[in-house]
Amino acid sequence: MTLPSWQDTKFGTMKRAALWLVTVVGEGNVFTKEQIKAAFPGVSQADRRVRDLRDYGWRIDTHRDDSQLDQSEQRFVAQGQPVWVKATRQSSSITETERRKVLSRDGNRCRSCGISPGQAYENSFETAQIDIARRKVKHGGSTRVELVSECNRCRVGGRGLEADLDDVLQRVTRLGGLQRQLLADWVAADEREFGAVEVLWGHFRTLPAESRDKVRAALGLPPA
Repeated sequence: MTLPSWQDTKFGTMKRAALWLVTVVGEGNVFTKEQIKAAFPGVSQADRRVRDLRDYGWRIDTHRDDSQLDQSEQRFVAQGQPVWVKATRQSSSITETERRKVLSRDGNRCRSCGISPGQAYENSFETAQIDIARRKVKHGGSTRVELVSECNRCRVGGRGLEADLDDVLQRVTRLGGLQRQLLADWVAADEREFGAVEVLWGHFRTLPAESRDKVRAALGLPPA
């Protein structure tokens, strides 16, 4: 079936943007906001119309979803409903009210690692961004989807993971005394506290090679 032209102005901007992604960008490829502006000159909020396609099952990743992208890039991952024909907005979209509720429930921290927005990761100068992710959770023999607050690293690295309560409980029973107490402290505080050695390791990894050799010497180790 031949697709309509994305340049046909009888279609709205969102429909034209969808056709542009399919026929010009192509699934799996990267595009930028500047390319959107160039494709739709004089059209206000054309990039927003591209984002609206997510409500129709289109997967368009940003740097928050794909660590290989920078802030100006997006990746057209997969086509959703053919909005240029007929489409129904999906109710699975996370509303702003739901987003605020989940962030408030999770203390505005990543549920996976406990980092807060704007806080630097220990092993880099990269700062965390907190958003909402969907996670599959097994409980009592059934599986449900739960909304959780997660940072950009945990969301990208944990895509497709499924939490299993029974497996977690079994692992708890296998912990030794010190490990069990450490986990209990983290659970009680609802936050993982990095120890002094872990913090130093993160700072060590940010040093240039010649500086790391000085640290190795201080520890009685040969140069790398």
